[in-house]
Amino acid sequence: MSAPVTVSITRHLDPGREAEMVSWLQAGTALAQRFPGFLGAGWVRPEADSETWHMLYRFADAEALARWEDSHEREWWRHAAVGLGVRESRVERRTGIEGWFDEPTSRDVRDLRLNPPPPPRWKQAVTIFLVFYPLSVLVNWLAGSYVADLALPVRILLTVLVMTPVMTYAALPWITRRMQWFLQGQPPPWRRTSAGH
Repeated sequence: MSAPVTVSITRHLDPGREAEMVSWLQAGTALAQRFPGFLGAGWVRPEADSETWHMLYRFADAEALARWEDSHEREWWRHAAVGLGVRESRVERRTGIEGWFDEPTSRDVRDLRLNPPPPPRWKQAVTIFLVFYPLSVLVNWLAGSYVADLALPVRILLTVLVMTPVMTYAALPWITRRMQWFLQGQPPPWRRTSAGH
């Protein structure tokens, strides 16, 4: 199973090079758009005149991301930044639903391509509930059957230790893909299929 992957890269730029940086970012986005699975890109800065740029790009899955990251086009684009004095300091990759929970603290946010807005909180809550409730019932039932003699705090600790990685690495990415139509306010897949016939 593969989920959409968001890559966050922190870069630092020499002062006075903002216009060149914007042009470089737009060129990179134009190249990435040609690759199947590209979902969007943008950047965030802590302040309007900050030398720190947090760059984001998103692909539909790890395979699509790998095609872009291993491409000659991306290599050429990265080399083009050498003259700008761009320095890379941190790279993070995120999958699934986790990126929705951090509100941007920046006052200078720019989208290089129109991305869908984050889903409303209530839709996030409904989506999480759809996997959290049945998983909670199952894990608590198993705990009641196999470790009922343990003290309540220990039983809860065991259920949390089981549920946290399952929710993070399997359940949330899975339900996020299945409920993408709901999260983004699109018609359900069965309605789109019937409309096409």
